[in-house]
Amino acid sequence: MTILLLGSGGREHALAWKMLQSSKCSKLFVAPGNAGTASIATNISIQPTDFESIKSFVFKEKIEMVVVGPEDPLVAGIFDFFKNDDELKSIPVIGPSKEGAKLEGSKEYAKEFLIKHKIPTAAYDSFTADTVEKGYQFLETLSPPYVLKADGLAAGKGVVILKDLDEAKSELRNMLVLQKFGNASSKVVIEEFLDGIELSCFVLTDGKNYKILPTAKDYKRIGEGDTGLNTGGMGAVSPVPFADAALMEKIENRIVKPTIEGLQKDGIEYKGFVFIGLINVKGEPMVIEYNVRMGDPETEVVMPRIKSDLVELFLAVADEKLDQVSLEIDSRSATTIMVVSGGYPEEFEKGKTITGIENVQDSIVFHAGTKLENGNVVSNGGRVLAVTSYGNDFKEAIKKSYQNIEKLHFDKMYFRKDIGFDL
Repeated sequence: MTILLLGSGGREHALAWKMLQSSKCSKLFVAPGNAGTASIATNISIQPTDFESIKSFVFKEKIEMVVVGPEDPLVAGIFDFFKNDDELKSIPVIGPSKEGAKLEGSKEYAKEFLIKHKIPTAAYDSFTADTVEKGYQFLETLSPPYVLKADGLAAGKGVVILKDLDEAKSELRNMLVLQKFGNASSKVVIEEFLDGIELSCFVLTDGKNYKILPTAKDYKRIGEGDTGLNTGGMGAVSPVPFADAALMEKIENRIVKPTIEGLQKDGIEYKGFVFIGLINVKGEPMVIEYNVRMGDPETEVVMPRIKSDLVELFLAVADEKLDQVSLEIDSRSATTIMVVSGGYPEEFEKGKTITGIENVQDSIVFHAGTKLENGNVVSNGGRVLAVTSYGNDFKEAIKKSYQNIEKLHFDKMYFRKDIGFDL
Protein backbone atom coordinates (compact mmCIF):
# COMPACT_ATOMS: atom_id res chain seq x y z
CA MET A 1 0.00 0.00 0.00
CA THR A 2 0.97 3.65 -0.50
CA ILE A 3 1.39 5.46 2.84
CA LEU A 4 1.84 9.14 3.75
CA LEU A 5 3.76 9.92 6.96
CA LEU A 6 3.50 13.46 8.36
CA GLY A 7 6.47 15.10 10.13
CA SER A 8 10.15 15.93 9.79
CA GLY A 9 12.01 14.82 12.93
CA GLY A 10 13.94 11.88 14.32
CA ARG A 11 10.63 10.28 15.33
CA GLU A 12 9.45 10.32 11.70
CA HIS A 13 12.74 8.92 10.34
CA ALA A 14 12.45 6.05 12.86
CA LEU A 15 8.79 5.42 11.94
CA ALA A 16 9.65 5.49 8.21
CA TRP A 17 12.59 3.10 8.76
CA LYS A 18 10.28 0.69 10.59
CA MET A 19 7.32 0.93 8.18
CA LEU A 20 9.55 0.27 5.18
CA GLN A 21 10.48 -3.12 6.68
CA SER A 22 6.87 -4.18 6.05
CA SER A 23 5.95 -6.08 2.89
CA LYS A 24 2.63 -4.22 3.08
CA CYS A 25 4.30 -0.82 2.44
CA SER A 26 5.04 -0.52 -1.29
CA LYS A 27 5.59 3.26 -1.36
CA LEU A 28 6.16 5.79 1.42
CA PHE A 29 5.90 9.57 1.19
CA VAL A 30 7.03 11.84 4.05
CA ALA A 31 5.75 15.40 4.45
CA PRO A 32 8.00 17.35 4.75
CA GLY A 33 10.64 14.84 5.95
CA ASN A 34 14.39 15.43 6.31
CA ALA A 35 17.65 14.26 4.73
CA GLY A 36 17.30 10.88 6.46
CA THR A 37 13.79 10.17 5.18
CA ALA A 38 14.89 11.39 1.72
CA SER A 39 17.41 8.54 1.59
CA ILE A 40 14.77 5.82 2.16
CA ALA A 41 11.41 7.35 1.10
CA THR A 42 10.06 10.25 -1.00
CA ASN A 43 9.89 13.65 0.70
CA ILE A 44 7.21 16.13 -0.32
CA SER A 45 7.22 19.80 0.69
CA ILE A 46 3.84 19.94 2.43
CA GLN A 47 3.46 21.08 6.03
CA PRO A 48 1.63 18.61 8.33
CA THR A 49 -1.02 21.23 9.25
CA ASP A 50 -1.83 22.17 5.62
CA PHE A 51 -4.87 19.88 5.39
CA GLU A 52 -6.09 21.05 1.97
CA SER A 53 -2.69 20.38 0.35
CA ILE A 54 -2.59 16.99 2.08
CA LYS A 55 -6.04 16.20 0.65
CA SER A 56 -4.94 17.07 -2.91
CA PHE A 57 -1.80 14.96 -2.53
CA VAL A 58 -3.75 12.01 -1.13
CA PHE A 59 -5.94 11.98 -4.27
CA LYS A 60 -3.03 12.54 -6.67
CA GLU A 61 -0.90 9.68 -5.29
CA LYS A 62 -3.79 7.37 -4.25
CA ILE A 63 -2.64 7.32 -0.62
CA GLU A 64 -4.16 4.41 1.34
CA MET A 65 -3.11 5.36 4.90
CA VAL A 66 -1.94 8.49 6.72
CA VAL A 67 0.35 8.14 9.75
CA VAL A 68 0.70 11.28 11.88
CA GLY A 69 4.05 11.84 13.62
CA PRO A 70 3.84 15.20 15.46
CA GLU A 71 1.16 16.63 17.77
CA ASP A 72 0.25 19.85 15.89
CA PRO A 73 -1.87 18.27 13.10
CA LEU A 74 -3.59 16.02 15.67
CA VAL A 75 -4.50 18.96 17.92
CA ALA A 76 -5.66 20.83 14.79
CA GLY A 77 -7.99 17.92 13.97
CA ILE A 78 -6.57 16.02 10.99
CA PHE A 79 -8.38 12.81 12.05
CA ASP A 80 -11.73 14.65 11.99
CA PHE A 81 -10.84 16.39 8.70
CA PHE A 82 -10.56 12.97 7.01
CA LYS A 83 -13.52 11.42 8.86
CA ASN A 84 -15.90 14.26 7.98
CA ASP A 85 -14.95 14.38 4.28
CA ASP A 86 -16.94 11.93 2.11
CA GLU A 87 -14.02 11.55 -0.30
CA LEU A 88 -11.43 10.93 2.46
CA LYS A 89 -13.29 9.03 5.17
CA SER A 90 -12.31 5.56 3.85
CA ILE A 91 -8.59 6.38 4.31
CA PRO A 92 -7.37 5.45 7.82
CA VAL A 93 -5.55 8.11 9.82
CA ILE A 94 -3.27 6.77 12.58
CA GLY A 95 -3.73 9.32 15.34
CA PRO A 96 -6.53 10.37 17.70
CA SER A 97 -9.52 12.61 17.04
CA LYS A 98 -9.33 16.33 17.88
CA GLU A 99 -11.07 15.63 21.20
CA GLY A 100 -8.56 12.86 22.02
CA ALA A 101 -5.66 15.15 21.09
CA LYS A 102 -6.75 17.55 23.85
CA LEU A 103 -5.00 15.16 26.25
CA GLU A 104 -1.80 16.77 24.97
CA GLY A 105 -3.20 20.05 23.65
CA SER A 106 -4.45 21.14 27.09
CA LYS A 107 -2.70 20.30 30.37
CA GLU A 108 -5.90 21.26 32.22
CA TYR A 109 -8.05 18.89 30.11
CA ALA A 110 -5.56 16.07 30.77
CA LYS A 111 -5.62 16.70 34.55
CA GLU A 112 -9.44 16.73 34.56
CA PHE A 113 -9.45 13.40 32.64
CA LEU A 114 -6.98 11.85 35.12
CA ILE A 115 -8.95 12.95 38.19
CA LYS A 116 -12.30 11.92 36.64
CA HIS A 117 -11.08 8.40 35.86
CA LYS A 118 -9.24 8.03 39.19
CA ILE A 119 -5.81 7.66 37.59
CA PRO A 120 -2.96 8.52 40.02
CA THR A 121 -1.48 11.98 39.41
CA ALA A 122 -0.24 15.06 41.31
CA ALA A 123 -2.60 17.57 42.95
CA TYR A 124 -3.05 20.70 40.78
CA ASP A 125 -4.95 23.89 39.99
CA SER A 126 -5.01 26.13 36.92
CA PHE A 127 -4.84 29.91 36.54
CA THR A 128 -5.14 32.71 33.96
CA ALA A 129 -3.85 36.30 33.85
CA ASP A 130 -7.04 37.36 35.68
CA THR A 131 -6.40 34.94 38.55
CA VAL A 132 -2.63 35.37 38.88
CA GLU A 133 -3.03 36.54 42.53
CA LYS A 134 -4.87 33.28 43.34
CA GLY A 135 -1.99 31.47 41.65
CA TYR A 136 0.43 33.15 44.07
CA GLN A 137 -1.74 32.01 47.00
CA PHE A 138 -1.86 28.42 45.67
CA LEU A 139 1.94 28.37 45.34
CA GLU A 140 2.16 29.37 49.02
CA THR A 141 0.20 26.21 49.99
CA LEU A 142 2.75 23.92 48.27
CA SER A 143 6.17 22.71 49.35
CA PRO A 144 9.08 23.43 46.99
CA PRO A 145 10.04 22.72 44.25
CA TYR A 146 7.18 24.31 42.29
CA VAL A 147 5.96 22.91 38.95
CA LEU A 148 4.46 25.34 36.42
CA LYS A 149 3.09 24.06 33.09
CA ALA A 150 1.89 26.10 30.13
CA ASP A 151 -1.58 24.72 29.32
CA GLY A 152 -1.07 24.64 25.53
CA LEU A 153 1.56 23.23 23.18
CA ALA A 154 5.04 24.70 23.75
CA ALA A 155 7.24 22.22 21.81
CA GLY A 156 8.18 20.32 24.96
CA LYS A 157 9.57 23.43 26.67
CA GLY A 158 6.49 24.71 28.54
CA VAL A 159 7.29 23.14 31.93
CA VAL A 160 9.28 25.06 34.56
CA ILE A 161 10.43 23.63 37.91
CA LEU A 162 11.72 26.13 40.48
CA LYS A 163 12.91 25.77 44.07
CA ASP A 164 12.32 29.35 45.25
CA LEU A 165 8.79 30.63 45.99
CA ASP A 166 9.50 34.22 44.85
CA GLU A 167 11.05 32.91 41.62
CA ALA A 168 8.01 30.70 41.05
CA LYS A 169 5.67 33.70 41.52
CA SER A 170 7.76 35.76 39.13
CA GLU A 171 7.76 32.95 36.55
CA LEU A 172 3.97 32.56 36.87
CA ARG A 173 3.65 36.25 36.04
CA ASN A 174 6.07 35.85 33.09
CA MET A 175 3.97 33.01 31.72
CA LEU A 176 0.50 34.46 32.27
CA VAL A 177 0.89 38.23 32.05
CA LEU A 178 3.98 38.60 29.84
CA GLN A 179 3.03 35.50 27.76
CA LYS A 180 6.47 33.88 27.88
CA PHE A 181 5.18 30.94 25.82
CA GLY A 182 2.73 33.01 23.77
CA ASN A 183 -0.82 31.71 23.65
CA ALA A 184 0.32 28.36 25.10
CA SER A 185 0.68 30.01 28.52
CA SER A 186 -2.58 32.01 28.53
CA LYS A 187 -3.51 29.40 31.12
CA VAL A 188 -0.98 27.78 33.49
CA VAL A 189 -1.36 24.59 35.52
CA ILE A 190 0.47 24.58 38.88
CA GLU A 191 1.16 21.12 40.22
CA GLU A 192 2.52 19.52 43.36
CA PHE A 193 6.07 18.23 42.79
CA LEU A 194 6.46 14.45 42.69
CA ASP A 195 9.84 13.14 43.78
CA GLY A 196 10.94 10.03 41.92
CA ILE A 197 12.45 8.77 38.67
CA GLU A 198 10.68 9.30 35.36
CA LEU A 199 9.89 6.84 32.58
CA SER A 200 7.68 6.78 29.50
CA CYS A 201 5.07 4.14 28.74
CA PHE A 202 3.90 3.90 25.12
CA VAL A 203 0.59 2.36 24.16
CA LEU A 204 -0.90 1.69 20.72
CA THR A 205 -4.70 1.57 20.81
CA ASP A 206 -7.63 1.16 18.42
CA GLY A 207 -9.87 2.83 21.01
CA LYS A 208 -10.94 -0.45 22.62
CA ASN A 209 -7.93 -2.78 22.59
CA TYR A 210 -4.33 -1.84 23.27
CA LYS A 211 -0.74 -3.04 23.06
CA ILE A 212 1.89 -1.80 25.52
CA LEU A 213 5.05 -0.98 23.54
CA PRO A 214 8.58 -1.07 25.02
CA THR A 215 9.17 1.39 27.88
CA ALA A 216 11.76 4.14 27.50
CA LYS A 217 13.38 6.88 29.53
CA ASP A 218 14.51 10.13 27.96
CA TYR A 219 16.80 12.90 29.19
CA LYS A 220 15.34 16.38 28.79
CA ARG A 221 18.00 18.71 30.19
CA ILE A 222 20.76 20.14 28.01
CA GLY A 223 23.51 19.73 30.64
CA GLU A 224 25.16 16.69 32.14
CA GLY A 225 23.74 15.42 35.42
CA ASP A 226 20.33 16.66 34.21
CA THR A 227 21.17 20.34 34.60
CA GLY A 228 20.37 23.42 32.55
CA LEU A 229 17.44 24.18 30.28
CA ASN A 230 14.79 21.75 29.11
CA THR A 231 15.15 20.50 25.53
CA GLY A 232 13.08 18.26 23.28
CA GLY A 233 15.23 15.38 24.59
CA MET A 234 18.97 14.60 24.55
CA GLY A 235 18.90 10.79 24.53
CA ALA A 236 16.85 7.76 25.52
CA VAL A 237 17.16 4.23 26.86
CA SER A 238 14.85 1.21 26.35
CA PRO A 239 13.81 -0.83 28.26
CA VAL A 240 13.88 1.09 31.53
CA PRO A 241 15.97 -1.11 33.88
CA PHE A 242 13.83 -0.42 36.95
CA ALA A 243 10.52 -1.12 35.14
CA ASP A 244 10.25 -4.69 36.44
CA ALA A 245 7.21 -6.98 36.14
CA ALA A 246 5.70 -5.70 39.41
CA LEU A 247 5.90 -2.03 38.36
CA MET A 248 4.60 -2.83 34.84
CA GLU A 249 1.61 -4.64 36.33
CA LYS A 250 0.77 -1.56 38.41
CA ILE A 251 1.21 0.68 35.33
CA GLU A 252 -1.13 -1.50 33.26
CA ASN A 253 -3.84 -1.96 35.89
CA ARG A 254 -3.84 1.51 37.46
CA ILE A 255 -2.97 3.66 34.45
CA VAL A 256 -3.16 2.04 31.00
CA LYS A 257 -6.48 0.18 31.43
CA PRO A 258 -8.31 3.11 33.08
CA THR A 259 -6.98 5.44 30.36
CA ILE A 260 -8.35 3.32 27.50
CA GLU A 261 -11.59 2.68 29.41
CA GLY A 262 -11.84 6.42 30.14
CA LEU A 263 -11.59 7.23 26.42
CA GLN A 264 -14.46 4.79 25.75
CA LYS A 265 -16.62 6.09 28.63
CA ASP A 266 -16.14 9.67 27.42
CA GLY A 267 -16.95 8.68 23.82
CA ILE A 268 -13.53 9.85 22.58
CA GLU A 269 -12.44 8.32 19.26
CA TYR A 270 -8.80 7.34 19.57
CA LYS A 271 -6.80 5.30 17.04
CA GLY A 272 -3.11 5.81 17.58
CA PHE A 273 -0.35 6.16 20.13
CA VAL A 274 -0.76 7.23 23.75
CA PHE A 275 2.48 8.36 25.38
CA ILE A 276 2.12 8.28 29.15
CA GLY A 277 4.78 10.27 30.99
CA LEU A 278 5.15 8.57 34.37
CA ILE A 279 7.07 9.03 37.59
CA ASN A 280 7.95 6.13 39.86
CA VAL A 281 7.44 7.44 43.41
CA LYS A 282 8.74 4.78 45.82
CA GLY A 283 7.46 1.98 43.59
CA GLU A 284 4.11 3.67 42.88
CA PRO A 285 3.58 4.92 39.28
CA MET A 286 1.87 8.30 38.79
CA VAL A 287 1.03 10.18 35.60
CA ILE A 288 2.90 13.42 34.89
CA GLU A 289 1.39 13.99 31.43
CA TYR A 290 -0.13 12.49 28.32
CA ASN A 291 1.15 12.98 24.78
CA VAL A 292 -0.95 11.81 21.85
CA ARG A 293 1.91 10.60 19.64
CA MET A 294 5.23 8.85 20.05
CA GLY A 295 7.96 10.74 21.91
CA ASP A 296 11.16 11.99 20.35
CA PRO A 297 13.89 10.69 20.92
CA GLU A 298 12.09 7.70 22.52
CA THR A 299 10.74 6.56 19.12
CA GLU A 300 14.36 6.06 18.05
CA VAL A 301 14.77 3.36 20.76
CA VAL A 302 11.22 1.95 20.81
CA MET A 303 10.85 1.29 17.06
CA PRO A 304 14.13 -0.69 16.77
CA ARG A 305 12.89 -2.99 19.56
CA ILE A 306 9.58 -3.84 17.83
CA LYS A 307 9.99 -7.05 15.82
CA SER A 308 6.37 -7.16 14.59
CA ASP A 309 5.22 -5.61 11.30
CA LEU A 310 4.32 -1.99 12.16
CA VAL A 311 2.05 -1.50 9.13
CA GLU A 312 0.14 -4.66 10.09
CA LEU A 313 -0.32 -3.18 13.58
CA PHE A 314 -1.57 0.10 12.06
CA LEU A 315 -4.08 -1.76 9.85
CA ALA A 316 -5.35 -3.58 12.96
CA VAL A 317 -5.73 -0.18 14.70
CA ALA A 318 -7.76 1.14 11.74
CA ASP A 319 -10.03 -1.94 11.75
CA GLU A 320 -10.34 -2.04 15.58
CA LYS A 321 -8.80 -5.52 15.56
CA LEU A 322 -5.66 -4.85 17.57
CA ASP A 323 -6.52 -7.76 19.87
CA GLN A 324 -6.13 -10.13 16.89
CA VAL A 325 -2.46 -9.39 16.16
CA SER A 326 0.58 -10.16 18.29
CA LEU A 327 3.32 -7.78 19.35
CA GLU A 328 6.83 -9.21 19.38
CA ILE A 329 9.61 -7.31 21.17
CA ASP A 330 13.38 -7.61 20.75
CA SER A 331 14.88 -8.60 24.12
CA ARG A 332 18.00 -6.47 23.52
CA SER A 333 18.42 -2.98 24.93
CA ALA A 334 18.48 0.04 22.64
CA THR A 335 19.87 3.49 23.39
CA THR A 336 20.01 6.71 21.43
CA ILE A 337 22.18 9.78 21.89
CA MET A 338 21.10 13.12 20.42
CA VAL A 339 23.68 15.23 18.63
CA VAL A 340 22.58 18.88 18.71
CA SER A 341 23.57 22.30 17.41
CA GLY A 342 25.79 24.47 19.63
CA GLY A 343 23.62 26.95 21.56
CA TYR A 344 20.50 24.75 21.52
CA PRO A 345 17.88 25.04 23.07
CA GLU A 346 18.47 28.78 22.79
CA GLU A 347 20.01 30.53 19.76
CA PHE A 348 21.78 28.21 17.32
CA GLU A 349 22.93 28.28 13.71
CA LYS A 350 21.65 26.07 10.89
CA GLY A 351 23.25 25.03 7.60
CA LYS A 352 26.36 23.34 9.06
CA THR A 353 27.74 20.58 6.79
CA ILE A 354 27.63 17.16 8.49
CA THR A 355 30.33 14.59 7.73
CA GLY A 356 31.06 11.03 8.82
CA ILE A 357 27.56 9.49 8.71
CA GLU A 358 28.76 6.91 6.18
CA ASN A 359 31.50 5.79 8.62
CA VAL A 360 29.03 4.74 11.34
CA GLN A 361 29.03 0.97 11.89
CA ASP A 362 26.78 -1.19 14.07
CA SER A 363 24.56 1.79 14.95
CA ILE A 364 21.58 3.42 13.20
CA VAL A 365 21.72 7.15 12.48
CA PHE A 366 18.26 8.72 12.56
CA HIS A 367 18.08 12.25 11.15
CA ALA A 368 16.19 14.85 13.20
CA GLY A 369 17.02 18.41 12.07
CA THR A 370 18.71 17.87 8.69
CA LYS A 371 18.18 18.70 5.04
CA LEU A 372 19.95 18.11 1.74
CA GLU A 373 21.76 21.09 0.20
CA ASN A 374 23.80 20.72 -3.01
CA GLY A 375 24.21 17.00 -2.31
CA ASN A 376 25.42 17.58 1.26
CA VAL A 377 23.59 16.78 4.49
CA VAL A 378 23.39 19.99 6.54
CA SER A 379 21.97 20.84 9.96
CA ASN A 380 18.45 22.29 9.90
CA GLY A 381 17.36 22.33 13.55
CA GLY A 382 18.44 22.28 17.18
CA ARG A 383 18.46 18.50 17.48
CA VAL A 384 20.31 17.22 14.44
CA LEU A 385 21.00 13.45 14.61
CA ALA A 386 20.12 10.53 16.87
CA VAL A 387 22.62 7.65 17.06
CA THR A 388 20.85 4.44 18.10
CA SER A 389 22.54 1.16 19.07
CA TYR A 390 21.57 -2.26 20.38
CA GLY A 391 23.30 -4.03 23.28
CA ASN A 392 22.79 -6.89 25.73
CA ASP A 393 22.18 -4.14 28.30
CA PHE A 394 21.89 -0.36 28.10
CA LYS A 395 25.55 0.16 29.06
CA GLU A 396 26.80 -1.86 26.08
CA ALA A 397 24.36 -0.07 23.75
CA ILE A 398 25.37 3.39 25.04
CA LYS A 399 29.05 2.59 24.59
CA LYS A 400 28.43 1.71 20.93
CA SER A 401 26.50 4.94 20.30
CA TYR A 402 29.29 7.05 21.82
CA GLN A 403 31.94 5.23 19.77
CA ASN A 404 30.03 6.05 16.58
CA ILE A 405 29.36 9.68 17.53
CA GLU A 406 33.15 10.14 17.47
CA LYS A 407 32.97 9.58 13.68
CA LEU A 408 30.48 12.42 13.15
CA HIS A 409 31.34 16.08 12.73
CA PHE A 410 29.76 19.45 12.14
CA ASP A 411 30.64 22.91 13.43
CA LYS A 412 29.65 23.52 17.10
CA MET A 413 28.30 19.96 17.48
CA TYR A 414 27.28 19.05 21.06
CA PHE A 415 25.97 15.94 22.85
CA ARG A 416 25.58 14.82 26.45
CA LYS A 417 28.22 12.33 27.56
CA ASP A 418 26.21 10.92 30.49
CA ILE A 419 22.99 9.43 29.05
CA GLY A 420 21.88 6.62 31.38
CA PHE A 421 23.97 8.05 34.26
CA ASP A 422 21.12 7.73 36.78
CA LEU A 423 20.33 4.08 36.03
